Amino acid sequence: MLEKLPSVIGHALQHRRAGLEKIAFNQIDLRAGTAALQVTSLSFGDHEPIPARFTADGEGSSPPLEWTGVPEGTATLALIVEDADAPTPQPLVHAIAVDLPAHDGVLHEGELDSDELDGQVGRNSYLRTGWLPPDPPPGHGVHRYAFQLFALESGPAFSGTPGREALLEAIQERAIASGCLIGTYERPDGSIRLGAKDAVRASVSRTESI
Repeated sequence: MLEKLPSVIGHALQHRRAGLEKIAFNQIDLRAGTAALQVTSLSFGDHEPIPARFTADGEGSSPPLEWTGVPEGTATLALIVEDADAPTPQPLVHAIAVDLPAHDGVLHEGELDSDELDGQVGRNSYLRTGWLPPDPPPGHGVHRYAFQLFALESGPAFSGTPGREALLEAIQERAIASGCLIGTYERPDGSIRLGAKDAVRASVSRTESI
């Protein structure tokens, strides 16, 4: 949807970003439990580009994920995917899944939009359930998408389709371990900077004078 925005808007908002410090993973200090979960993907490495097929520029399916290191005492796992560089006051939520089985596991490609998910899907920032594909504004630069997993102790069941606030509350009260995988994506703006245009003109002029 945002691919139709003129790149001048992306440039204008380039320094307006939610900030990595606001993602759920950085909102709570779990001491030894912080980063105790190892979250990986077969499709991209940590801080590496997310393939376009998992974004709004491709098929838009959710990427595969794997995790290990789930500690004893875990009753359930919760996943939240946030865009730390969205030009919004808080990170943009791309997916929430709660009540995932309390053991090392995997989410297959497209599973966040599948009826086969062994868990409960929450609401993204568009107030829809399932996976919201990365869709950064053209010209806004690189966006960091944080795939954050939390091990939760037993507690009240999530009601309906939980959103970010409900999940953050549960994390603050019940989380004992966390893990985070960051994938990046940037939509080229297709523009040529003035300096590049001048360089092209100069090159052409030199060629014609020969």
